[in-house]
Amino acid sequence: MIVMEDPSTVTENRINERLLDILKGDALREALVNLLVLPKSEKEYPPLTSVCAELQKIFNEASLDASSSTPAGQDGQPGATPKATETAKSSGPEAMTRVHEAGITTMVMCLDRARQLPSNLRRSQLHLVDALYEVMSLIFDRNASLLPGYFIVNELLKLYPDYKHWPHWKLASLLTDFVDKFRRAAQMLSIMARHNSPSINSWKLDSVSLKFQLKGALPYSPELLEPQPSLLRYIMRQPYPREMVCTVIDIPKKQKQRCIALEEQLVELMVSALEDCSRVDASSGVSSSNGSGGNNSTPTSGDHSPCTCAHLSSLLIYFVLIQLISFPSLVLRLHDKLKAKGSHQGRDHLMWVLLQFLSGSIQKNQFSDFLPVLRLIEVLYPEKEPLPVPDYTDPRCAMQMSAMCILMHILKKAQADNIKTPRSLPTVFKNHHEFLQSLAHNPQLPLITAGNPADYRIALLVNAYSTNQEYFQRPVLTLSDSIQGNQKSTVPMPGINCVAMGSTSPLSITLLDSLTVHVKMSLVHNIGQHIQKQAQHKSAVALAPALIETYARLLVYTEIESIGIKTFIVNHLPVVFKSHVWSILHALLEMFIHRIHHSPPQYRIQLLSTIHHMAAVPLSTMTQMTQLHLCMESVALRLITGLGNAEVMPSLTRFTFCSDTKPNLISSDSEELNRVLVLTMARTIHTIMTQTPHTWANHTLQCFPTVISDFYHQCPAPRENMHTLKKAVEEEYRKWKSMNNENDIITHFSLQHNTSPLFLCLLVLERVGPRQLAAHVRTLCDFLVLEFSNSAGGQHVTKYVETMNAIIWVYNIVPIDRLMLCLALRTQEGSEAHVCFFIIQLLLLKPPELRNRVQEFVKENSPDHWRQNNCILAEQGTLTAQYQTLPIYFSNVLDIIIHRFLELHQVHKNLETILERLGILYKFHDRPITYLYNTFHYYENKLRERPNLKRRLVVAVIMSQQEIRPQGWALTEAYRQYLARPQEDIAWNPALSYYTALVRRLTTAMQGKPVFPAVEWRFNEFANSGAHALHVSCVELMALPSNPTIVANKLLDVLLKGYCDIPNGEVEEWVNAVGLLLTCLPEPYWLVVHDRIIELLQKPCLASPSSTSMDPFTMLNLEQLQSSRSDLSAALTVALAHSFWHHASFGQVGRIPQFMRDRVRPMLTTEEQLVVLCHLVGPFLQRFNSELARKVFDVTIELYEALFKVDRSVSELKYMDPICDVLYHIKYMFTGDSIKTDVEGIIRGLRPALQRRLRFITHLNLDSIENTSGSTTNSGTTTGTTSNTTVNSNTSNTNTNTTSATNSTSSNSATGTIPGNTTAQSGSGATTGSVLGAAASALGTLGTLGSSVTIGSSSQTSAGVSTSSSMGVGSLAAASSLASLLQDTSPVSTS
Repeated sequence: MIVMEDPSTVTENRINERLLDILKGDALREALVNLLVLPKSEKEYPPLTSVCAELQKIFNEASLDASSSTPAGQDGQPGATPKATETAKSSGPEAMTRVHEAGITTMVMCLDRARQLPSNLRRSQLHLVDALYEVMSLIFDRNASLLPGYFIVNELLKLYPDYKHWPHWKLASLLTDFVDKFRRAAQMLSIMARHNSPSINSWKLDSVSLKFQLKGALPYSPELLEPQPSLLRYIMRQPYPREMVCTVIDIPKKQKQRCIALEEQLVELMVSALEDCSRVDASSGVSSSNGSGGNNSTPTSGDHSPCTCAHLSSLLIYFVLIQLISFPSLVLRLHDKLKAKGSHQGRDHLMWVLLQFLSGSIQKNQFSDFLPVLRLIEVLYPEKEPLPVPDYTDPRCAMQMSAMCILMHILKKAQADNIKTPRSLPTVFKNHHEFLQSLAHNPQLPLITAGNPADYRIALLVNAYSTNQEYFQRPVLTLSDSIQGNQKSTVPMPGINCVAMGSTSPLSITLLDSLTVHVKMSLVHNIGQHIQKQAQHKSAVALAPALIETYARLLVYTEIESIGIKTFIVNHLPVVFKSHVWSILHALLEMFIHRIHHSPPQYRIQLLSTIHHMAAVPLSTMTQMTQLHLCMESVALRLITGLGNAEVMPSLTRFTFCSDTKPNLISSDSEELNRVLVLTMARTIHTIMTQTPHTWANHTLQCFPTVISDFYHQCPAPRENMHTLKKAVEEEYRKWKSMNNENDIITHFSLQHNTSPLFLCLLVLERVGPRQLAAHVRTLCDFLVLEFSNSAGGQHVTKYVETMNAIIWVYNIVPIDRLMLCLALRTQEGSEAHVCFFIIQLLLLKPPELRNRVQEFVKENSPDHWRQNNCILAEQGTLTAQYQTLPIYFSNVLDIIIHRFLELHQVHKNLETILERLGILYKFHDRPITYLYNTFHYYENKLRERPNLKRRLVVAVIMSQQEIRPQGWALTEAYRQYLARPQEDIAWNPALSYYTALVRRLTTAMQGKPVFPAVEWRFNEFANSGAHALHVSCVELMALPSNPTIVANKLLDVLLKGYCDIPNGEVEEWVNAVGLLLTCLPEPYWLVVHDRIIELLQKPCLASPSSTSMDPFTMLNLEQLQSSRSDLSAALTVALAHSFWHHASFGQVGRIPQFMRDRVRPMLTTEEQLVVLCHLVGPFLQRFNSELARKVFDVTIELYEALFKVDRSVSELKYMDPICDVLYHIKYMFTGDSIKTDVEGIIRGLRPALQRRLRFITHLNLDSIENTSGSTTNSGTTTGTTSNTTVNSNTSNTNTNTTSATNSTSSNSATGTIPGNTTAQSGSGATTGSVLGAAASALGTLGTLGSSVTIGSSSQTSAGVSTSSSMGVGSLAAASSLASLLQDTSPVSTS
């Protein structure tokens, strides 16, 4: 059967082809060029304007039909052939894109034409400007929807970024008003109070302009469009900011790209740091420091030690090495800025910073790179008289003589390169130079030793001559020899037959702070060479305690990281391991975990992998090998429990799942380590189960996240049958009793590689390797629980305890920490779990051996290891020891034991007893606040109804530090008073003032102001006071005896009810602080944010607004409300949600789509509520897009669903334009056409005014919109009218929207009647002529523009105006051809 094509379909397809030809030929551009020339008479003005506007409109509508037309055959009607269908599908989006480009070209041409017009117009030129104005007005008309307004404003802001210097004054108001209409959309896409709070500003900056990388060209707030140098400086002020700086400016370290903006801000930071240092010097007095040892820093905030600009040297070295900044250029900038200021304050501090880089790099760079430093010294040291020699007993003398040291290095460089220096040594440094010369020729220089006065002359000498080997080798070797010791003098170490080299006095931290980076690198190199030499010679004497302690202190300095920690892990540990010198390996491993407080996560991950690799190598069965294996497990345990999810999870995932080699992060034989890893990081669970299958008790699974709990329920591992175990043990015992030959006993019980480890005796202990011993311990723990469960109590229990004490303390078969760890991590259920915890309690509290050792250790040792001048007593507790290291080892195991006790509420009383007896050990915990925070956070549901236990944990962990920490270092005064109450007095509901004081402390700390007592942050668990304040505040909030909902609501009320008491200009910083706190608290706390959002949406001003209600955009403009002193509650609620979601983890912010679907959408009824919802979620689309694009789709679909519901609920839409602008922003910046099929049905169900505005998202044509409107009208549906919609003027024939067009042609002229339309601002719909008829008439008129043209109107418009034009038509051949085609095929009708 032959299917006949409908003539109208054939005509439409041919029109599409011709339309594409016109667009390719840029006929629209050529027509506008001809139309916008200066006319010969003023009578030509009306047709020029009308024809130009109609042309633009017809082109858009015609190509919309081309893009959205579908074959009629889909509806069961005869029509499109397969070829026509294919053509329509392929040309639709392309035609739409071309029409968009043509429309933008039209606007740009009009603006360019306007720029050519003179500012002072003659009367004869006014009509041309009016014509341009009307063309632009029609293009900008949101009701006509010729183009997406988002396209137009994007192009305008590209051409005129400041949107002030418009092309002509006539268009200024039109363009300004149009751009200003998009301010509301920009407001909905911006984080509230973002520019005022540095911590909310953690998004990326452009590396050239330091501006936020905002999506889309929208009229954002001026503060967001400005450069953000203060943000970059805020980050660089913090300790350890290097990785964060590279992330913020979005420059990969391997790119080697110079960043001028970073260089400028580092100079600004240096200058401001000099002012801070000078104030500190003036307040404390330089001469007041006697350098007697200990912590000599006196910074304002305590964050930077020994001075506020000390860490700038680390930044300078790092950024120059990766070529982000140029050292000569930086010094020149410093020179110019300081010369202009005319101030010499803090000059010694600046010279000290420059000396750190110069001393280590001057030998590898050209002499000319350091000439700017000479110019800078001339500016900063203009004195004509010599400066006095500083007091060399003061550690600041190194800084005071740093300028002279710089000159010494430059002079040495000039001498080495045979360069004659044009300048003689400045007179101001005459005394300094003579003093250094005398030191260089002094054969004996005293060292800083315990009990002797401080003397820093050796530091001055090595700083000045570190590039002069003639004078440098002797003092640096003196420093190295003082800590290395020798085998002639040894000191005993804890253990059996253990001795170490005799040096016990490490180099003090004040002396190390007084050395340059180059000298520190030399010391670290010498120590490394000494360690490798001892390993290669297989020395039986352990390393000197002074060397280990000094080495640990040197590894703290980040500026020598590459030769420090990296070399330690990559070179030293493997060399020592291959040499089989186990005493050195044992010392180095314990040094790292007990002394290095801050190390990059990649190094910790690498060390963990190295440890597992070493532990996998078969070791001999010697006793010390068992001790070494236990040490390795302890190191791995400390590394695992010390990992933070935020910093380590990416690295762990990369090593575990993306590595081609077998991952070494999972232990191949230690079930305990893998269990701890499961407890710490759930994302490694699949890999772990392939190595050591295991199960968990139900009370433990209840604390796991749902995903992990479900996994273990679905994939259970086999459990040990206790009755089978007992029979097997009895069988092995009978076998042992039956053997009379000792050799047979040893052979049988020491070679059980493939059988269960059921029997262990002293005869075979030395034959059993560490792995087999660990398996024996696991079986022993299970058997103990079985025996205790079946015993009648009394004498049996006492006998078992005595036997276990003998195994631990008499025969040293199993260390107590390993036994406790294994017992705590076994899988026991019900009564067996109670018995297991009972055994742990008995073994910890009953034996006097452990109690005596704990008391002795606490009495003789101090946690502040960096302050110690003699390491004999201190090192006995931490290094190369098996017994005295119990408290340090035990802190890990005690952490795990407490957590396991918390999982079972029946043993909470037992836990309180353990904390009371052994809680004093937390005095030596290296991360007490972090441990307490993790405990309260993870076990929140277990501790919620146990305020006494929470208080006991706080007392055990934090109050045990009160002897070594100053008052106020962690807890507030109000909470300390609560702890002082009687044990039964637990009722406390703090007032709002308590929460206000807590938030004020956090805000002040994050501002860099002093809040806590001075702390040596390099040896603290947190790197700065802000992180410390955040964690101690969270611990205190979680430890309150109040419900989480009450605590969270009080936190929010600090702002929502108490914002009047917040100092002026700090509201945004308080918002940031509260958002941070909620982010770091467990889920029951931060879910209150969702409740407050619902409360906001239910307020009468949003749920049932009246004519007098404030519009939502003003209601949520925090800055404007603050200046007018209006109610801030609504704006602050949104600001708090922004702060929370901005700082939140992806698991927290990823709940937004579900929150919108389950709680917000069901209660949406008004447009005001929808505007608030857009304000809430709009700013986080960029984050969703970068982290998980699917979330952007989910949020966008929810916004369309919300719009659909609101559209059905209200009769009048006042804010449809900004809402539609946001939806266009999402389309063009994030989703594209990915969700077109999901939202197309929603858009087709909206009112016609919304469909017209959103038609470019789904490529709707105008006819389908108007037909929908007509169908709705004929069926009796009433559509509300607003000021933003247009009226349908052709109500008599809506379903068949035809227009009359009478066409007569001749060889020279054509007369056409084009049904026009006018737009009424109060209407609800719009009608245009048929696309085909209008295109024929308009293009026919354009083709014969020399003849008369009649422009008609519909029933509601005035009569058309007839005019003529003599314009040539040579440039519109394609348009004429299309017109003739239409004249031949278009149906003629009248209406």
